[in-house]
Amino acid sequence: MDKCLFAFAFGLLMLGGCSARVVTVPPGPLIRVEGQPVSIRCDVKEYTGPSEQDFEWNMLKDAKGQKTKIISSFDSRYSDQSYSKRVASGDISVVRLQDNEVELKIAEVKLTDAGFYECQTPSTDYVISGNYMAQVQLTVIPNTLKVSPKTPPPVISEGSDLTLSCNVTRELIHPTYLSVTWSVKKGTTSEEILTYGPQGDVVTGSRFARRYAEGGIRLVPGRNGVFELVISRMTTSDEGNYECNGTEWTHESGGNWIKIVESTKEMGTVAVTPTGRSLNVKASPSSSPSSTSLVLSPGNSLTLMCGVTADNLPALSLEVSWLADGREIITMDRSGVVISNTSSSGAQGKKGEASLERTETGDYRLGVRGVTIENGGNYTCRIRAFINIEGRRWYMTAEKTSNPVTVKVSEIQPNFTLTLVAEVNPQTTAEPTELACRVTNIANLPLGGRLGVSWEHTSLPGLGGDPQTSHPIGSLDANGNLLPGSIYMERMKSGALTLSRVQPNTFKLRILRTQEIDMGQYVCSVSAWSVNSQGDMVKTSENRSSPLTVRWDTKRPIVNVVAKRIREASVGGSTFELGCSVTTQNIGDAGYSVLIQSQDSLDSTVRTIMTLSPDNVVQHGGATDPNRRDNLVLTKSGAAEFRFRLAGVQLSDRGYYWCDVTAWTKQQPGQAWTKASSSESNKIRINFLENGPSFSIAIKSDDSSVYPWETAKMECSLSVSGSSPKTDDLAYEVKWFFTRLRGGPASVQVASVDRFGVVRKINRNSSSDVTIERKDTHTYLLNIFGTQDSDSGEYFCSVTPWYLSASTGAWTEAQELTSSKVFLAVKFAVWDSLKLPLLYGASASLGVGLFSLVLGLVCAQCCCRNTAHLPRSRNKLMDLEMD
Repeated sequence: MDKCLFAFAFGLLMLGGCSARVVTVPPGPLIRVEGQPVSIRCDVKEYTGPSEQDFEWNMLKDAKGQKTKIISSFDSRYSDQSYSKRVASGDISVVRLQDNEVELKIAEVKLTDAGFYECQTPSTDYVISGNYMAQVQLTVIPNTLKVSPKTPPPVISEGSDLTLSCNVTRELIHPTYLSVTWSVKKGTTSEEILTYGPQGDVVTGSRFARRYAEGGIRLVPGRNGVFELVISRMTTSDEGNYECNGTEWTHESGGNWIKIVESTKEMGTVAVTPTGRSLNVKASPSSSPSSTSLVLSPGNSLTLMCGVTADNLPALSLEVSWLADGREIITMDRSGVVISNTSSSGAQGKKGEASLERTETGDYRLGVRGVTIENGGNYTCRIRAFINIEGRRWYMTAEKTSNPVTVKVSEIQPNFTLTLVAEVNPQTTAEPTELACRVTNIANLPLGGRLGVSWEHTSLPGLGGDPQTSHPIGSLDANGNLLPGSIYMERMKSGALTLSRVQPNTFKLRILRTQEIDMGQYVCSVSAWSVNSQGDMVKTSENRSSPLTVRWDTKRPIVNVVAKRIREASVGGSTFELGCSVTTQNIGDAGYSVLIQSQDSLDSTVRTIMTLSPDNVVQHGGATDPNRRDNLVLTKSGAAEFRFRLAGVQLSDRGYYWCDVTAWTKQQPGQAWTKASSSESNKIRINFLENGPSFSIAIKSDDSSVYPWETAKMECSLSVSGSSPKTDDLAYEVKWFFTRLRGGPASVQVASVDRFGVVRKINRNSSSDVTIERKDTHTYLLNIFGTQDSDSGEYFCSVTPWYLSASTGAWTEAQELTSSKVFLAVKFAVWDSLKLPLLYGASASLGVGLFSLVLGLVCAQCCCRNTAHLPRSRNKLMDLEMD
């Protein structure tokens, strides 16, 4: 037990030795302004005990003076009597921020609150260690901050500068700093413009940053607390209620800037008058400023003045433009560069040369030398006012156009009479037409003047559209230049239609071969041209003739087309041939365009198969399969005969076919074709049923019985009847099956070859081998090499024909065919089986017998000789002889 107490005490001692309580408050002194809120934070660290700590606040007049209790975080009766009322009213309070941190708050600090504030924490530690209190000095100074703005003008003109002056001062008792902020208020939203201080730096609002960087906003610090903000080139977006804010700051230990008091004063509401309200523009002749009209003669000079006034004219950059009848003729841009829209050539060349200059501020002069008739009209001066904001961006504030000044250029007009007659009047189509436009009683045509002519045509109802719509044929100007109309340009280029001037006062229109569309009313307009002061030809007057009607009795062109079947397509893959004969009425030499069209039924969509142009150019229609275009032929077999051939018809080709023929004519060789009439032939039907080929199968064997190790051959042949396809359009899938003699009724597949010629053999237990051989298109051989007894049984073949259908153009699978069965027997040869064993046995027996005989003789000679002693013969000669 003593050991446990000792260990516990030692642990407490170590814990107390390793940690020491630290109470901290902000570094002082703290400078605050009378009447402003004050907050002082206090926190404790490195303590033991409960996580939530208690705090007590005391106040000392000097660092070591007598303590006065202010407030406690846990004891409501802690406050001294001098502070109890302020604590009860909430003027002084303590707010817990965290378990180990509180904040002392004084709602309105007084001068008497200056002193030293002590934060104390009751001990909860096991061992007394560290500091349990901390002090900070609070200095309270009187509120001497004064903000005195100068009221800006309530209304300024757009583009003018606005100066916002604000005086911010305070009595320097302790080291404090000032800042001034300008803001603009629109409705309930206030937006800061610029802040200066407290460190002498400038901070701009987000919307005004670019404008300040480019010099549109300037800060002008003055003396004795006077600060001025200049906003240049005000616009209507700058309107609002402007405010000035002065703030007093203190720089505390640790580098923090603390706002101790601020004051905001309204400067006043500023309205910006748009430039458009004060901008005035007036145009007048220079010779008579009060007049609004001017009459000139050709060759005179035109001078007009444009006067501009505005309240903020010096702040504006002006773009000045003069317009004649709403068309801009000359412009002076903001930088003073003059851009003229008149030139010495083209349409503007008919008018005098224009110039523009500024005579003084707000006055601009337009000059036109050598005016012509074309210079007459209503002249206006257009002013566009710009303001340069943010340094580089131009803002157009207003645009106004002056009153019009009417300028008339009078000239004695030439006078003459026109007569339009038909010198050659067509009676039928394709006859020539010649019209003459004669000019008589010419008066007041100036010296060097010339005549020009223009022709117009209005079609009769039903022959060219609306009879009140006129189409220009062409014109000849004063220099004799031909300007053809768009509709008649090709005919003029080919010479089928001509415009000419046969005499100084006579103009002619000739049509080589008149068409029906040429019937209608013709009008000639003759214009008088004179030379202006620049030497250019200008039109001075123009007269129109009375309309002249050209027409004749017409016979409608008729085209008849008859289609007939030349070759019938009765089965798929056969050839269909169609012939079309064309007859015409009231059409001369004609060319024909042919369209071969078809449809599946009389109510279905019409498809165009092929076309043949009048120039014999053949094209395939959109309904033609690109892979079958070689099977289609369209030819011209006679002057008015055409043939269409479709080879290898398919089921998709069934339907109705006919010819759509259009007759075309030419006025003369080399010209474009002109449509005369068109017609369709009767319809020819292609209708046949799909009749595929018929197949039969047969099997045979060279020999029904073979000996072992011999080769057996069986042949599977097919025959085709009906619509027999081509060799390349036919393929077979062949399978061979085998039923063992003693293996039961089940049939097993031996080998197969698909329609692509790939051979597959089935794994077999027998030592024999099989192959499939294609003998010809319809014959397949099964070869069994090295036959064995296990190969005995019944064989048959199964064939699936595939053919390329002429009716559909796709590969089609026919019904599977199975042949009859052939029997193959592998014989058992007895003699062949025994002859070798017998031969080997006999040879072995004979060999053993001979060996035994030889062995016996050898033994008899060597081992069985008689060794008994015989008496020697007395007769030695006889003994020798016997030996």
